[in-house]
Amino acid sequence: MNYSRRNFLKTAGIATVGSVIVPNLAWASKTPWTSNSDTLKVGLIGCGGRGTGAAEEALNADPNVILFAMADAFSDQLETSYNSLKEKLKNKVQVSGQNKFVGLDAYQKLIDSDVDVVLLAAPPAFRPAHLEAAVNAGRHIFCEKPFAVDAPGLRRVIAAAKKAKEKNLSLVSGFCWRYHLPKRETFGKIVNHQIGGILTAEATYDTGELWFKERQKGWSDFEYQLRNWLYYNWLSGDHINEQAIHSIDMLQWAMGDVVPLQVTGSGGRQKRTDPKFGNVYDHFAVVYEYPGGAKAYFRCRQQNNTSPSYAVELVGSDGKCVVDCRTGAHQITGKNPWNYDDETKFTDENAYKRSQSRSMYQQEHDELFASIRADKPMNDGEWMTRSNLVALAGRMAGYTGQTITLDQALSSNEVLFPENISWDTRYDVPIAIPGVTGFK
Repeated sequence: MNYSRRNFLKTAGIATVGSVIVPNLAWASKTPWTSNSDTLKVGLIGCGGRGTGAAEEALNADPNVILFAMADAFSDQLETSYNSLKEKLKNKVQVSGQNKFVGLDAYQKLIDSDVDVVLLAAPPAFRPAHLEAAVNAGRHIFCEKPFAVDAPGLRRVIAAAKKAKEKNLSLVSGFCWRYHLPKRETFGKIVNHQIGGILTAEATYDTGELWFKERQKGWSDFEYQLRNWLYYNWLSGDHINEQAIHSIDMLQWAMGDVVPLQVTGSGGRQKRTDPKFGNVYDHFAVVYEYPGGAKAYFRCRQQNNTSPSYAVELVGSDGKCVVDCRTGAHQITGKNPWNYDDETKFTDENAYKRSQSRSMYQQEHDELFASIRADKPMNDGEWMTRSNLVALAGRMAGYTGQTITLDQALSSNEVLFPENISWDTRYDVPIAIPGVTGFK
């Protein structure tokens, strides 16, 4: 597939947050409840921590929703998730034994069952195939980020998102900050030029190391890697794509979802060098160059005992904006100063209190299910794939040490995730070395 930046822009269009369907936040089930003809049946694919959280949020998004089916590569992970959800939500979890699907093909069995909505939360490498299957089956979708680990996979996601729109299916992404009310207010002002034209930007996601699972007796090489998918770029896309993509998405939001022209960067393994950390880096630093001359400086790392940072700072011709995910700051200084204040957005004290009890994760599902009920499908496909492309381009620049255009990134034919996998798969991608590893 011969993609170019121009074709991508033409196909995707520039998406902004428009009118939002307001869900009913006041419902509370205090009496025994059973499913009926209006019940929406949810299927969970990927029963790890994020998937379990998404399922809980989906079940809390609407008074007439049940968890109907679950799928995971591992039975122990599925049962742990099931027991946790059953304890919390009791009769809204109605997953029979025949609707618990285990294995590498479990996703298709779930999608083929009688579900209305699917939650895609398996490791990122599987997302293109899972999304395609869900769209082909006519299911509404919540799709965790990121959506692909390589450009061929992302092109599949772009096509699937477009098809979902044509089929009037709702597709909501896991870019949770886009559903965070303070950030909607703040970035809305930035897109409307409250700080003027953006000249420079800095975005960061500096944090510590994440979880690791020791190898157990009986695990094949593939199972060991799949259970530690964070540390293999062919499963996660590396942490610039899997975790730090949240900061890249906020940067893209601020830039009006315009794709950069090119990116230059570096990265490597300074501290997290043990073989148990697979082939991923522990730090990246890249510079994105946007149309009009604006530059964005992006940095991320996963290293213990280092200073944390999770923010976006924007300098415009008329002022400056700081959005800090750690401190909660949402502030504009300069010609048009402004500071976010939650309470000014509500005249009804009870509405304000309800809004504070709904996290951005919950807001995603509130709006997804409200769109389904109203028969007004919402589709995040345009901007969510742009942010994924920008993250992939940053990784490519970091791995190679070369300047990569976004045309090149989108048209790359490098396949990280092998097409045919089994429990006996033995797969090893070498650690990238800037200046040695080439662009494909």
